[in-house]
Amino acid sequence: MQNRIIVAIDGPAGAGKSTIARAVAAALHAVYIDTGAMYRAVALSAIRGGKAFDDESALTKLAEEATIELGAGGLVRLDGEDVSGLIRTPEIAQAASKVSAIAGVRRAMVASQRRMAESCSVVMEGRDIGTVVFPEAQVKIYLDASPEVRAMRRVLEMRQKGMEADPAQVEAEIRERDYRDSNRTEAPLTQAPGAVYVDTSPMGVDEVVSTLLRIAGERIGKEVEA
Repeated sequence: MQNRIIVAIDGPAGAGKSTIARAVAAALHAVYIDTGAMYRAVALSAIRGGKAFDDESALTKLAEEATIELGAGGLVRLDGEDVSGLIRTPEIAQAASKVSAIAGVRRAMVASQRRMAESCSVVMEGRDIGTVVFPEAQVKIYLDASPEVRAMRRVLEMRQKGMEADPAQVEAEIRERDYRDSNRTEAPLTQAPGAVYVDTSPMGVDEVVSTLLRIAGERIGKEVEA
């Protein structure tokens, strides 16, 4: 496809990737792909099937056979079932981090993610988009924020959904996930070569979106407005 644009946004949990990526995709008239939702769907399937998180063979087979569809408004379907709400819990988030460390699971998801971008421009966010999935992406961003800021954002998000949230526990879980994601053998979380580092700690959503659109405009050679 001519003029196909790929924007890769990586970063740790709570850095604002999903919110920012949706807005950037809308501005670029691109398709937004939440790769984290795909791993969450696999984790949900594993829990339902009673699979151990260290059973590489079973989890790889599960990932290869799962049909995961992403739609507008955060819609996620697993084998035809709408699991959009079911995968947005702290339990599934932690499980997804463990499942995503399995090499076979990552290979299956990466293959699916690449297929999604074969015929359209995409804004894809996750942990290894700029390093593994699309190292050739025209625009690569590494979104970050301090663990304290990311934890508070997650607490506010959970409370808005009517969920109980202890700030200290949430921060501990985020730090644990950071360590696991950054130290896994398969596709560890790291800033991709050529990626622009953006610390969102002191920034609001609109400011972050404007910053990324400015970076995107510089990389693709045309001005982009929100």
